Amino acid sequence: MRAIVVRDTGGPEVLIWETVPKLAPGPRDAVVKVSAAGVNFVDTYYRSGEYQTDLPMTPGMEAEGWVESVGPEVIDIEPGDRVAFAMYLGAYAEQVRIPAERLVLVPPTLSPNLAAAGLLQAMTAHFLANDLYHFEAGQFVLVHAGSGGLGQLLLQTLRPFGVRTIATVSTSEKAMVAARAGAEHVINYKDQNFVTEVARLTDGRGVAVVFDSVGKDTWSQSLSCVQPRGMLVLCGQSSGPAGPVDPQRLRAQGSILLARPSLTHFINGPTELRRRAGAVLGQLAEASLTVTIVADFPLEQAADAHRLLESRRTQGKILLLAPDGRA
Repeated sequence: MRAIVVRDTGGPEVLIWETVPKLAPGPRDAVVKVSAAGVNFVDTYYRSGEYQTDLPMTPGMEAEGWVESVGPEVIDIEPGDRVAFAMYLGAYAEQVRIPAERLVLVPPTLSPNLAAAGLLQAMTAHFLANDLYHFEAGQFVLVHAGSGGLGQLLLQTLRPFGVRTIATVSTSEKAMVAARAGAEHVINYKDQNFVTEVARLTDGRGVAVVFDSVGKDTWSQSLSCVQPRGMLVLCGQSSGPAGPVDPQRLRAQGSILLARPSLTHFINGPTELRRRAGAVLGQLAEASLTVTIVADFPLEQAADAHRLLESRRTQGKILLLAPDGRA
């Protein structure tokens, strides 16, 4: 089979399309024939070496496909099942060998490849909205990168809580995308200081929670937006990792909570994984939650997909399509 292989960390050019040995399942594994893989910023962190793993490696943390074979101890997944997975390295390949308990069944009513486009970010939005903070109706919440894949899903997921969402974006076109996703207020940070605007919109009170997926460029200003006993959630680092935080600043500003969570710890075991995945895949199938696929590339063009993602010009999801996933 063929796969993207990284032998040395670096820029997109290290993503090499190679022929590698065909896979067979272990006793508790399944081999999945990939139809589509989602492209996420976490993939660039592994590629660049910002997140470390053994080399050589095949990147990609999210995919959809069909079960080709299973090991003798697997009882709940069968060959021919349509499945998806998230937060398991190796998705940029024609085949993936994965513990069967890490797979989720895809609803038959879900459009092709939509699980690959939405599973990781939708589950991330789900735990960020439901598991970290007890929201009260009317509270303000700030979502950075509101037009991005995670930003749009988070704005949609926050709607039922009755909070008042503020999104930041970098262009007027992205502002329209964030507004359609549910942002009550949108700040173009190229033209406006978002700290000043948040203070104005909240009458100086600040926001209950900031969801900051940008990191280095925004985290310190984000902290300035948080109201006493509120929370700064660092949920990504598209501009680089956040710098050191002085705990005394958290105390002085009003007992601020700081979180740097990972989806890995909120899909801890097959029961929690399948409960959370079932919730978001069901919403995607019903279209009560929507994901926008803005570009797709053949799997062998992963480097071009990474270049587009890192340009920060996208307003939704990028997919890599394996041969069987292409139109």
